[in-house]
Amino acid sequence: MSERPTKPVREVVEEVYRTESRRVLATLIRLLGDFDAAEEALHEAFAVAVEQWTRDGIPANPRAWLVSTGRFKAIDRMRRRSRFDASLAELATQMESSIDDAQENTDESIDDDRLRLIFTCCHPALSSEAQVAMTLREVCGLTTEEIARSFLSSPPTIAQRIVRAKAKIRKARIPYEVPSETALPDRLDAVLRVIYLVFNEGYSASSGESLTRHDLSAEAIRLGRLLLELLPDAEAMGLLALMLLHDSRRAARISGTGELFLLEDQDRSLWNRDQIAEGGKLVEQAFASRQVGSYTIQAAISGVHSQATHPTETDWVQIVSLYDLLMQASPSPIVELNRAVAVAMRDGPLAGLNLIDSVLRRGELSNYHLAHAARADFCRRLGQTAEAEAAYERALGLTQQKPERRFLEQRLAGLQDHS
Repeated sequence: MSERPTKPVREVVEEVYRTESRRVLATLIRLLGDFDAAEEALHEAFAVAVEQWTRDGIPANPRAWLVSTGRFKAIDRMRRRSRFDASLAELATQMESSIDDAQENTDESIDDDRLRLIFTCCHPALSSEAQVAMTLREVCGLTTEEIARSFLSSPPTIAQRIVRAKAKIRKARIPYEVPSETALPDRLDAVLRVIYLVFNEGYSASSGESLTRHDLSAEAIRLGRLLLELLPDAEAMGLLALMLLHDSRRAARISGTGELFLLEDQDRSLWNRDQIAEGGKLVEQAFASRQVGSYTIQAAISGVHSQATHPTETDWVQIVSLYDLLMQASPSPIVELNRAVAVAMRDGPLAGLNLIDSVLRRGELSNYHLAHAARADFCRRLGQTAEAEAAYERALGLTQQKPERRFLEQRLAGLQDHS
């Protein structure tokens, strides 16, 4: 046991829960072979920790202690229930007989358990919606309410989706493992997509008081590194590069009071140059493979921004060319929107406004607040005050992110002050 902490044990337990609970859960799922049993064991282990750590002190390795305690609790629970189901008694005996081996391997394999878990959550037998919901719930620990807000759905719908996915995993006996080398490439696209979605929820939280959730973006980067070690694929390199380059600007995106700074207004001396250098090398390696995909192209775009020490030095010609390449590799309305912003920076706001209006007329981004915010900015720059006000109000009605709301409200108030 370690020395008693200076702060109350309950605060220590809460901190360990925030930082370690998803890793502990991933390992318990591997050891117990069942999502629900693992979640129950996780909560029991933390409940015991509050009492036992207060009495005996904090263990030297809290994560391993929680895994061991949760596993013992699950075995005890199985033995109690075995009076009604004889198969549980046999399963408990099997689990207990292998406990020494599990304890030896737990600490070494615990970092890989979340990668196993994400491949399980992204199994092709599950729908893409279920893959995302399962990963955000089980790997990242988001509540059903948070997931629902992220995807403009209802909590009961998300809860049912997760319940059905767990039942499918159990019924189909989907293995809790990283796929074989031959099967790995086919499963990679879903995993990359979900890891990036996790990063985005951390880099720009879908709702709430804070613009960012560094725990989620840092976890996505860690998963990206693990994945790249497992499979040195060009797109895995591209995704890791993209996350590093975006995350390099995290400290400059918000003020000390939580206000949002756009890219053009950020203090670039705060950008993390180590992350920029690492991301740039990964982009070069990915392009050298000649297997360039959408994540690598997006990383290259972010890399061009990172090379400019001042906004006026940004090479918008190169960025538009890269967006043209991205439209060929992975066409989407979001890519069109981002390309329109780049074109506006190269050719002027009217050119960007015409492109955005053509996207909005199709209706695909009618409920996407950033499309209306970009349109508002172009109208503002063109002196079209009434149009800008209407677009800012539309954007405000579509976002729940409080720093973004404050930014939009300030822009709207500035227009009204000058009208």
